[in-house]
Amino acid sequence: MEPDGVPIGERLFGAAGAPRVLIAEDEPIVRLDLAAILRANGFDVCAEARDGEESVELARELRPDAAVLDIRMPVLDGVEAARRIYAERPLPIVMLTAYSERQTVERAIAAGAFTYLVKPFTETDVIPALRAAMARHGDLLHARRRVGAGSAAVEVEVPSRGGGTWPLRLVRTTDGTTRVTLAPEEGR
Repeated sequence: MEPDGVPIGERLFGAAGAPRVLIAEDEPIVRLDLAAILRANGFDVCAEARDGEESVELARELRPDAAVLDIRMPVLDGVEAARRIYAERPLPIVMLTAYSERQTVERAIAAGAFTYLVKPFTETDVIPALRAAMARHGDLLHARRRVGAGSAAVEVEVPSRGGGTWPLRLVRTTDGTTRVTLAPEEGR
């Protein structure tokens, strides 16, 4: 559940209203075009930022369901903005740019982007990419919650300085913390 009690999946498919999207683009005409495309397809553009720093502040304040960020913006570039936004509150991020070199794409993905679109874009590029990013993000959150809810112990062996190993058992406790103990002999 999101803080407002509505799962992103319900927002994605319209059961609880339009998904709220933050746009960060320094070119006004591109930003307006993108906002018009999103609104025409049932999305709620909750904020429009002119630079990366403003996008981080707006994401913190408004808690959008998704973000579309340009890579190259003034003050703070889109990759760093994505990294900061995702670190504070993971959400689906679509990166938008005129540059498609491999290093830029890898930086964007490492920062938390779910997909990457190259300008010029069309409605048929943006909408499926955003919907796919939101769906994949929902799947990721669901999987993480299932793993986190499990109570099964995990046993690992950690190398020691002396060349041996430490057999450890990790167990999630009821308060959400992790307890680390030496694994019992019979389990090895």
